[in-house]
Amino acid sequence: MSQIIFVGGVCNPDAGFRKLNDSGKGCMENRPNILWICSDQQRFDSLGCYGNPFVQTPNLDRLAQGGVLFEHAYSQSPVCTPSRASFLTGRYPRTTRCRQNGQAIPPDEVLVTKLLHDAGYVCGLAGKLHLAPCNPSVCDGTEQRIDDGYDQFFWSHDPSDAWFTHDYTQWLQDKGLRRDCKPFQESKHVQVIPSEEHSQTTWCIERAMSFIRSAERFKQPWLFSVNMFDPHHAFDPPVAALERYRNLLDNIPPPNYVKGELEDKPIWQRIDHTGAYGNRSGYPYKDMSEADHRWIRAAYWAMIDVIDTQVGRLLNLLEETGQRENTIIIFTSDHGEMLGDHGIYLKGPYFYEPAIRVPLIISGPGMLNNGERSDALVELVDLAPTLLQASNIEQSIGMQGQSLLPLLTGEKDLDTHRDDVYCEYYNAMGWHREPTAHATMVRSRHHKIVVAHGTRGGELYDLNSDPKETDNLWDSSDCTPIKLEMQERVMDRMAWTVDPLPMRQAPW
Repeated sequence: MSQIIFVGGVCNPDAGFRKLNDSGKGCMENRPNILWICSDQQRFDSLGCYGNPFVQTPNLDRLAQGGVLFEHAYSQSPVCTPSRASFLTGRYPRTTRCRQNGQAIPPDEVLVTKLLHDAGYVCGLAGKLHLAPCNPSVCDGTEQRIDDGYDQFFWSHDPSDAWFTHDYTQWLQDKGLRRDCKPFQESKHVQVIPSEEHSQTTWCIERAMSFIRSAERFKQPWLFSVNMFDPHHAFDPPVAALERYRNLLDNIPPPNYVKGELEDKPIWQRIDHTGAYGNRSGYPYKDMSEADHRWIRAAYWAMIDVIDTQVGRLLNLLEETGQRENTIIIFTSDHGEMLGDHGIYLKGPYFYEPAIRVPLIISGPGMLNNGERSDALVELVDLAPTLLQASNIEQSIGMQGQSLLPLLTGEKDLDTHRDDVYCEYYNAMGWHREPTAHATMVRSRHHKIVVAHGTRGGELYDLNSDPKETDNLWDSSDCTPIKLEMQERVMDRMAWTVDPLPMRQAPW
């Protein structure tokens, strides 16, 4: 079948699309819109549709009922920048060369939003991008950007007012307000803000709603990235959202931690047990009370309740404007949050399920959209090729992800995709230097291995008998055969994630 080349993409001439206009910025009417919602640091078990009985998430539960929910979706890094660079390019952290927070993604990397933009999409973003350093000492305006394809860019790295061109701060100023975060009386580890109406998540959703209202009048397909900072620490929900949990507090389970379980695990976990981020950022587990642990969970869940309420407004707008039927909706997060599990808070060089397993819900035109739940092992690196295939745009030759579209449309078995998932940490946050934290992980259906490079140690878990990942089998002689098999998987995945670029140009 012949192909016609359009700006940055390939289109099937039989698919009923119309040609781009003379400016190269036109549209092809049958291409789906894309609403990509990505929260920050949200673990997989934090929605009602994932079995959490405490949260109030009716809107995201409804999205799952009208889409496909992936039970086992994994980020490629437990840290923000490497994960985001990975899923926006469809390439692994070691391939993008953006392996650490504080690095800038190289300008020759190609984001999926750039490919969509060049094929006629209008792309917008509200919230966090975090593909470059965002420390105010380095970034005093907005963060450094490559040619990322975003036509409209409402930037807010986090809710603070540390940047000159911070759109969320300006939005508050226009209302005569300034963000006011206060310590919560019942726990010094929790803060509160006065009102959901003025939260960063609400700002993020309202910017998206303005974009979508404008899109109704035009024929161009669009993508909008909704990248709120919630439920990232510092755990600071609106006070009313947190108060709902007061009567539930006694029923909130404590963290999954067995005293002494870290003694045979990599040293970085023992360091972070004394305080997050190499004992630099508070949350010293052993010094926290049972009430502290429960209030932090309540605050985290309250932030997710706010996300759900605001996402519900966005979903309603899509329906009101008649754009819902032709819009792919993705809800996911960049990585998880430990919440005290295994005696650790926040994130770091560890690969427990709460740290790397994230929610992933997808719905869209031509997809199953019937509440199916996929048990397949999938990676966030698979999202970029999925969007390109769904938009009938040629995949970048450097991409390494595997499209999920055949699963979403019923063309392939919904429960079969990968034999294992792969995750990396290469000194990604810079806190651990003796020894420097370098680790890689592979999780198969039944086992997980973590290689703590340079320490001659690591972790090995039997996920059937030990789903909470408490009993480290790394030094068990009885498990030598499975350890060798899993180590071979790690070596294979490291080999297969070598950059496919530049392409071979001759047979020898």
